[in-house]
Amino acid sequence: MLLKVDQVTAGYGQLLVLHGVCLDQEKGTIVSVIGPNGAGKSTLLRVISGMLRAVEGRVFFSGKDLERANIAQRGEHGIIFVPQGSNIFPNLTVFENLEIAGAVLRDRTKAGHAIEVILERFPFLREKRNKHARILSGGERQILALSRILILEPLLALLDEPSLGLAPILVEMIFKEMAEMNRKGISLLLVEQNARKALSVSHRAYVLELGRNRITGTGRDLLHNPDVQRLYLGG
Repeated sequence: MLLKVDQVTAGYGQLLVLHGVCLDQEKGTIVSVIGPNGAGKSTLLRVISGMLRAVEGRVFFSGKDLERANIAQRGEHGIIFVPQGSNIFPNLTVFENLEIAGAVLRDRTKAGHAIEVILERFPFLREKRNKHARILSGGERQILALSRILILEPLLALLDEPSLGLAPILVEMIFKEMAEMNRKGISLLLVEQNARKALSVSHRAYVLELGRNRITGTGRDLLHNPDVQRLYLGG
């Protein structure tokens, strides 16, 4: 078991958003969390990443209790969080954004090779390498954010709404890149508004409602679950 969220309750000040949430994720898998707005999906990622402390419950990663680990220490354990929206450094160049990820590796040769692979894979990043990242389109920004994951190769990447606001062709590209990450052995925990697409690539999935677990199963099971279809898939 790579990740275990055990009876986590969390929120903001007096406002509790999560109420005894549980989640398990095996190594090498894609897990998606879906549900209506306000269900606590993004809050769950913040707790796992260390951005937000749980009021009750525990998060275990590779068998270690992360209660006392901050976001940097969780990064050292192999967890990287790509938040919604603010997931790049807009005032740095495209290349500097990649260099920041490479610097974390502490192996300049490996980092340089990883960055070169990214620039070969995405020619638009090479063309704009010396431009400020703020000039990138939404889809290009998301590719840049995901590229940092490919450079770092963490054990677990937490992705908050990676396809939000993107055109369908870019959504396909983003999900293709996530599948490539998973083939490289990176586990993904995905919060995604495109529930049908998320479930189609997930080994396991969780539905949250009002900050509580409602339905759990394989991605395929939830795709064909009548309640999930009616409430979250528009059919």
